[in-house]
Amino acid sequence: MAELREWGRQPLFARVGAGDTGPNDNRRQDRAMYNRAMNAESPLSRVAVVAFDRISAFHLSVPCLVFERREDPALPPFELRVCAAEPGPLRARAGFGLSADHGLKSLAWADTVIVPSWRDGNERPPEPLLRALVRAHERGARVVGLCLGAYALAEAGLLDGRRATTHWMWSEHFAARYPRVQLQRDVLYVDDGRITTSAGTAAALDCCLHLVRGAYGADAANRLARRLVVAPHRQGGQAQYIEQPLAATARDDRLGEVLAWALAHLDLPHSLDALAQRALMSRRTFTRRFRDATGTTVGEWLAGQRLARAQRLLETSDRGLDAIAADTGFGSAASLRQHFAARLGISPSAYRRGFRGVPPGA
Repeated sequence: MAELREWGRQPLFARVGAGDTGPNDNRRQDRAMYNRAMNAESPLSRVAVVAFDRISAFHLSVPCLVFERREDPALPPFELRVCAAEPGPLRARAGFGLSADHGLKSLAWADTVIVPSWRDGNERPPEPLLRALVRAHERGARVVGLCLGAYALAEAGLLDGRRATTHWMWSEHFAARYPRVQLQRDVLYVDDGRITTSAGTAAALDCCLHLVRGAYGADAANRLARRLVVAPHRQGGQAQYIEQPLAATARDDRLGEVLAWALAHLDLPHSLDALAQRALMSRRTFTRRFRDATGTTVGEWLAGQRLARAQRLLETSDRGLDAIAADTGFGSAASLRQHFAARLGISPSAYRRGFRGVPPGA
C-alpha cells in the first residue's frame, strides 16, 4: 500500500516512462500496478465533490460521472460524496434544484477533494469552504480545482508559488488577481504535487481521467474513458485548443483559406512571408490579422498543429517516428523528439505507450 501511495505522488511522465525501458518492462510494470491498485485502497478511492448555489450542471456532472461507483470489477472502486459548500437549498445555474447529502465536514473523509468550478471569479468563496480546503490539504489530501474552481484554491492560498491553470477566458483576470500563482496559460491541466487544476469544460474531464490514470494506471483510465466514450488520454501540457480554431470573421476570407490550406499541407515548410504572399497581404497585415484570428504567432500555431497531428498518428498508427516527422513537417525524428520534450515533457515513444495503455493480460 505504501508503494502504491508513493507511486501516486510521482509526476505522470515519470510513471508512464521516458523511453529508458523496453516494452516488456513497461507492460509488466503497468500490469503489476494495475493489479495492486484494483485490489487495494487507492489514494484516489474516496472523492468529495463540492457543490454550491448556481453551479453549472455540466461542471458538477464531470467529476460525478468519472468517480461515481460502478458495479464493474474492471473499473476502479470509487466512493463519491457530493458536499454542499453553503447552507440552504442549492439551485443549478440551469434553474433546477440540487440536494447534497453531505456538508463540508465530509471533506475530512476524502482523500481527494474536487471543486468543480466557481460561480464568479470576482466573488470570494465562503470562508468555511476555504478553511475546509486548507485543512484537507494540510492532512495530505489531493485538492483539485476544475475550471474556475482554481479561484477557490487560489483564494485559500493553496496555489501561492505553485503552477496552475484555469479557463482561458479568465486567464488575464486570474493572473492579475493572484500574482503569486505561476499561471500556465493555454494548457489542459496542471498537476503540481497534491494540487491539480484544469482549464474549462471538457478539459475538466481530461483532468479527472488523468487522476484515475495516476492512481490506477493506463488500462483503468482507458477502460473508463471507453465507457464514457471519450478520448482516453490527453497530456496536460497540450494547448486548451489543440487545433486552434479560426475566428468566425476569418473563416470566409483569404486568411481562413490560407490557414486551412496550411493545415492540409503540414508536411511542407511554411514561412511567414510565404503564407502572407499566399493570402495576398503584406507581412505586417498578415501578422496582425493572424494574431487577431488565432491569438498566437504563426510559428507557435504551426508548431501546435504539427504536434497535434503527430499525436494523432502516434495514437492511431504504427508508423515509425521518421515517417511521422516527415508527414507533420518536423523533418526528422530528432526534431519530433525535441518538440515533444519541450511541449509535453515526454518522448514520442513514451507518449504512444502511455496513450494506448497496457491491458492486464497483455
